Amino acid sequence: MMALMIYGATGYMGRMAAEYAVAQGLEVVIAGRDHDKLRVLAAGLDVPYRVFTPDGLSAELLDGVDVLVNFAGPFAHTADALMRGCIKVGVDYLDITAEINVYRLAERLGTEAAKSGVMLLPGVGWDVVPTDCLAVHVARRVRNPQSLSIALQVAGSMSRGSARSVSEIIDAGLLARIDGQLVATPDAQARHFDFGDGPTLCTPLSFGDLVTGWHSTGIPNISMFVHFSGDALPEGDLAQRPEGRNAQEREVHRARAVAEVTGSDGQVARSVIETVNGYTYTPIAAVEAARQVLNGERRPGFETPAKLLGFGFAERIAGTTILDS
Repeated sequence: MMALMIYGATGYMGRMAAEYAVAQGLEVVIAGRDHDKLRVLAAGLDVPYRVFTPDGLSAELLDGVDVLVNFAGPFAHTADALMRGCIKVGVDYLDITAEINVYRLAERLGTEAAKSGVMLLPGVGWDVVPTDCLAVHVARRVRNPQSLSIALQVAGSMSRGSARSVSEIIDAGLLARIDGQLVATPDAQARHFDFGDGPTLCTPLSFGDLVTGWHSTGIPNISMFVHFSGDALPEGDLAQRPEGRNAQEREVHRARAVAEVTGSDGQVARSVIETVNGYTYTPIAAVEAARQVLNGERRPGFETPAKLLGFGFAERIAGTTILDS
């Protein structure tokens, strides 16, 4: 069987992904930086494990591995070395990041990856699977789509890892895609979006969809927004935040996003996607994406979820619905 490596397997979502992949009967190798935690997890799952830092990746460590899925964030600290290592060895790279600079890195490395026959597919979690697929879905509803706005609703407390990733996103600055180019937009204003309960004020933020949306839809003008509710927005010492929420806590907060597309004739189409909680959705989506890649659904170079897996992929995760308006 072809093998899947889950890097960062002892983290909050990495563990859930490893457990799900094993339950699905996939050939799994777990990996990360903490030998003791890996040894315990590997024994519990009855799978092999390998210990290395991202910059210590080698052909020997990836022996027998066909796809590596990176769960170790912040991804600004791990993706570069792991992508380059995968390109060198010939292993497809996937991750679950929403950090825009990782997508820009994957874009830059795309040609080199293609020459090596390697695929770079960041964003196989929540975000960007649901929003990327939603963008393509809505774009098909208008003629000659010209602008795309996406807003995410983030409810409930963030995990420690997500909080650190959001800090990386904030540090990237405010960006938008204008006439096909990523442009700094420090004066971007908040906007109202309706996730199904009436207009909600959303703040501009630079998620990876500014890259994936462009590649998946070809729409030249893209902006991103988010609404944090409750204690979702990370504050204070991130190391003191909980690792993550349990299944019962996750069930309280489902995840939603809205996409709005305007065509050249002024026609506007909107759709809302609703899924299970993002922390439940991500491990499942990432493993299912990896399964499709292992089964031959791959193209060397930089890819996006909707473009590679089809815009219906998001809805194949149980509990996902799309409502058009």
